Amino acid sequence: MAVRPVAVVTGAARGIGAATVRGLAALGWRVVAVDRCEDDPVVPYRLASRAELEAVVEEAGDDVVAAIADVRDLEALERIVLDAEARWGGVDAAVAAAGVVAGGAPAWEVPVEVERAVLDVDLGGVLTLARVAIPAMLRRPQPRRGRFLAVGSAADTRGLPSLAAYCAAKSAVAGFVRALAVELGDQGITANAVSPGSTGTAVLEASADLYGLSSAAVFADQQPIRRLLAPEEIARVLVFLADGCSGGITGAVVRVDGGLSL
Repeated sequence: MAVRPVAVVTGAARGIGAATVRGLAALGWRVVAVDRCEDDPVVPYRLASRAELEAVVEEAGDDVVAAIADVRDLEALERIVLDAEARWGGVDAAVAAAGVVAGGAPAWEVPVEVERAVLDVDLGGVLTLARVAIPAMLRRPQPRRGRFLAVGSAADTRGLPSLAAYCAAKSAVAGFVRALAVELGDQGITANAVSPGSTGTAVLEASADLYGLSSAAVFADQQPIRRLLAPEEIARVLVFLADGCSGGITGAVVRVDGGLSL
């Protein structure tokens, strides 16, 4: 019987992260679903709860477990990865889907602590997951098929007013996966990002609030397909990139954005 692959997914309690957990589990992956499950006082909207994370895990099946951790906490993420190795024998993929949005003012007016939270979660959380997950993937014997994946944003190429830190973080994620892909070279581990357009998530709803819009549905008009994307549409691409058949793709930023970047 083939060894079932193992993934660690952050931001797993809702949105793209939750959809990715469900998608991987449906294909037989064992998954550690990670989320903070606590609000952040400088983030201006409700973050995912423990109940939401537990619901995702219950829906996904017996070989999905929950882990509560802030992606800014290196030691906590390291423990989660080591626990996954002890439980299932290794780690084959890591998906950095945790993210927040905040700002709502010109860059020079945004409080430092708000700017720092966006950079530390949206960029720092990706770097931290890579720091602990890639060594675990390298501990798999050759021939290996490790996959490091990050959720970027169309904001990596678009200047979004009042969201400068968010744009900076997402641009840096794209640069990070390109460099990581080169560093990993022929080690059997690839690094890629998926760049969503306006997707029906809590982050988009928070963005609408920051702009004083009536709802996130307004963002649909800026995409050529004239609708919001569903989290599952982004997750399906992440699941494909996690699969063994995607080994020829590395250092890529795959745009699943309804044409927003055109």
